[in-house]
Amino acid sequence: MIMELMSVNPFGQRNQFMKKSRILIVEDNKSVLNALELLLQPLCEQVVTTANPNQIPSLLKAHYFDAILLDMNFAAGINTGNEGFYWLQRILEHDINHSVIMITAYGDVELAVRALKEGAVDFVLKPWENSKLVATINTAIQLRNSRKEVKLLKEKEQNLKAAAKKESAVIIGESPQFRQILDIVSKVAKTDANVLITGENGTGKEIIARELHRQSLRANELMVSVDMGSLSETLFESELFGHVKGAFTDAKEDRAGKFEIAKGSTLFLDEIANLSLPLQAKLLAALQNREIVKVGSNKKIPINIRLVCATNSNLHSLVQKGVFREDLLYRINTIQIEIPPLRERLIDIPLLANFFLNIYRAKYNKPTLEFESEVMDTMKKYSWPGNVRELQHAVEKAVILSEGTTLTRRNFLFPENKLPETSAQTLEEMERQMIAATIRQHEGNLTAVAAQLGISRQTLYNKLKKYRL
Repeated sequence: MIMELMSVNPFGQRNQFMKKSRILIVEDNKSVLNALELLLQPLCEQVVTTANPNQIPSLLKAHYFDAILLDMNFAAGINTGNEGFYWLQRILEHDINHSVIMITAYGDVELAVRALKEGAVDFVLKPWENSKLVATINTAIQLRNSRKEVKLLKEKEQNLKAAAKKESAVIIGESPQFRQILDIVSKVAKTDANVLITGENGTGKEIIARELHRQSLRANELMVSVDMGSLSETLFESELFGHVKGAFTDAKEDRAGKFEIAKGSTLFLDEIANLSLPLQAKLLAALQNREIVKVGSNKKIPINIRLVCATNSNLHSLVQKGVFREDLLYRINTIQIEIPPLRERLIDIPLLANFFLNIYRAKYNKPTLEFESEVMDTMKKYSWPGNVRELQHAVEKAVILSEGTTLTRRNFLFPENKLPETSAQTLEEMERQMIAATIRQHEGNLTAVAAQLGISRQTLYNKLKKYRL
């Protein structure tokens, strides 16, 4: 026996890092392999052993390991260490953040030093002391965890940079309907209740989501947004749950999903109604179990998010039609906030119009521009099918096209579309008409259409298919 096994725990108490760890041991000497397994089994969650290094690729694909113990030599009579270097590189090619500890004979110290230069985190000499070996493994596990945290922080930073490019959300509205919404937001924000925000396109659902996050106990973290309408079936799991290197053709490295990036924060899922039934089932499972599994992995990752969803569809109607899961609706709909269309908030139109005018006067260097009084009357009579987003674009266009110091009705391209006299027209009919009109306005340029409507091209394609335009 290479070392004396201890029948009791020699380290006082099980280390918090080791007790949840998974260790892989690759060693062709059966006595050494058994000794390591007997020592580490009581201290770790799982110990996987193999005497055949050719099993390493399949083991890495099937399991997540917090540390790997790798022998330097496997073929009888060969002590060059070349086999160990070969498998070390294969392991690091799978994941550069693997913590690999090389196992070497006493006379192989120079080889061990070379192994450190080539990516191993440490080495263990035969025979070893139990306490030193456990300390070495514990350090390797902590290093693995630290590398994961650094990688996650980098991905959060990328999301932060993307979010910083967006215009700052400003809450503007004095109408009773809007003040009631803000009152609900202030009551709900401090809880972790799931919130569903509904309303027509352009009403400001994401702005309300950001206000919920700003007032929440998670406000110190970045809110993570996902446009569900732009996710294809094949990208859904990778985008939300993440993937490991080699999970599919283009998976060049491990990647954290939106659930993992949003740890401790708010996850905003926009256009939730666009998910197919199979994807709804996967989302529901993650929310119910409070854990995810990356594509290509079998390790369960606990999630800690506050969920906010948004849609312009009637989910209860979709449930009746059998295209949206009722159990998922109840899961995401602890609190529902309905944002009224702009045509029902006439008091807010002058406030919003002047707010946007101030922005675009500065942006286009036209500081003296003012609205003619008749313009506001016209704005209040127009139905604004695109809501606040359409008003914003209308003001920007007017500022760009203006000559002189006054914005008149001639500066606005209002269609002959006033407040509807009846409520017979459905929300979907209005949306279809608005998209069709915008397509005609831009002569079929879908990029320009998506930009004016404030939606992604993928979302526009989905709606074109939905309305058969």
